[in-house]
Amino acid sequence: MGKSHLQSIFRILLGAFLIFTGVNHLTFARVEFLAQVPPWVPLDGDLVVVLSGIAEISLGVGLVLLSRQRVLLGLATAVFFVIIFPGNISQYVNWIDAFGLNTDQARFIRLFFQPLLVIWALWATGAWSALRAAKFSLRTILSTAIGR
Repeated sequence: MGKSHLQSIFRILLGAFLIFTGVNHLTFARVEFLAQVPPWVPLDGDLVVVLSGIAEISLGVGLVLLSRQRVLLGLATAVFFVIIFPGNISQYVNWIDAFGLNTDQARFIRLFFQPLLVIWALWATGAWSALRAAKFSLRTILSTAIGR
């Protein structure tokens, strides 16, 4: 199994994970996700949960179905994971129990998984390689992402 094939498998797994999580945002885990919205966010918490769920479903569907745009989707997914990271930090510093994370140790350990998700998104979509090859040139990255 080549690197490209393995990356495709992990890209699709990440997409499925995001779809599943996004659906949970909109249905039975909504209260759990609401507990992670930092108190300083200037929007209604439920709106944040719904919008992030829609974003996760959209990114997940894109990762699964739009392989030609995988680099751009990988970058967008990585940025999304960075944007939602303050929710994990808020859960830790405010001692909020959610998703079975009911100890400081469990909430602290979870903080280390977010960077792994960012790396997963970048590696599985080829965005990591595209960034290196393009030497951080946004124009080149976008051209590569849309297949031109």
